[in-house]
Amino acid sequence: MGKEFFQFRFAFPIDVVDDAQRPGTRRYYVYSRTLFRDHLSHDDSGVVVCDYRAQGRQYNPVFIAWCALMSLELYCRDPHPDHLTSFNIQVQWLRASAVTRPDGTTVWPYNFDWQEGRCRLKAPWISAMSQGLGMSVLVRAFRLTRDAELLSLCERSARVFEHSIEDGGVRTREGSHVLYEEYPGYPLPRVLDGFLFSLLGLYDLAQELQDSRIRHLFEEGIDGLKFKLADWDYRGKWSWYGTHGYLCPPHYHRLNGTLIQILGRLTGDPLLMRYGEQWNRRRLSLLDKAEIFVLFAFTKNLARLRLPRN
Repeated sequence: MGKEFFQFRFAFPIDVVDDAQRPGTRRYYVYSRTLFRDHLSHDDSGVVVCDYRAQGRQYNPVFIAWCALMSLELYCRDPHPDHLTSFNIQVQWLRASAVTRPDGTTVWPYNFDWQEGRCRLKAPWISAMSQGLGMSVLVRAFRLTRDAELLSLCERSARVFEHSIEDGGVRTREGSHVLYEEYPGYPLPRVLDGFLFSLLGLYDLAQELQDSRIRHLFEEGIDGLKFKLADWDYRGKWSWYGTHGYLCPPHYHRLNGTLIQILGRLTGDPLLMRYGEQWNRRRLSLLDKAEIFVLFAFTKNLARLRLPRN
């Protein structure tokens, strides 16, 4: 095992390397020790738990999957057994907590209600982001253990991308274009990073299985992403936080640009590469930064005032 498994750096450029064991495929590197760390702790078993102000102490599949990936990366950098133990603990939670529906689709449900902008989600709800990150984790766990049941679980979890949100899936359409929703409810929040993580999960599974059906789901999502990207763009400088009506905070904007660039390099698509480059904060002048700071502060507070009141 080496660093080829999963590394993610926020610094540019992002490395994409050929897979020597499977010519013609590509792997990407992703890593951050600080992203998503706020309000996280561990239960007595070592599983990541998030402490929410309104919902209390909850298991969030996204944070558990992210912790698994970061633990594996830490083990690749420093093969201390504690890192691998943490990875395996999160993997076991994902395995044990997966729910298989009557139609054979497997999901990681959220067992608490959530308000995302004007969209209200009632438990149990699902997310394209957690489905994608879960697949990314279990693909890597399979590479370590060769446990075929992990890939079977991934394949069943990918089926949720075939179903519309009205049918219990994460899929929406705009005309002939398909998008996958981090928050599958109306009005659609359309948060970008969740969509991007879901695409990377589909990419990981398609590469591992060499499955044309899953590859098609990935390609449909890439087409929808390209179709919709202009709606997330602020003057070629910054990204909007979905349909919330405010600009992304800096860490989310940097995440968006990084993930877009990864997808651009994995697919070779020049449009995705262009957005990844133009959203690089290092290109901004001091005047640009001042403009974005003022607009972020204004739009963020305006969005808060527009939130529904109970």
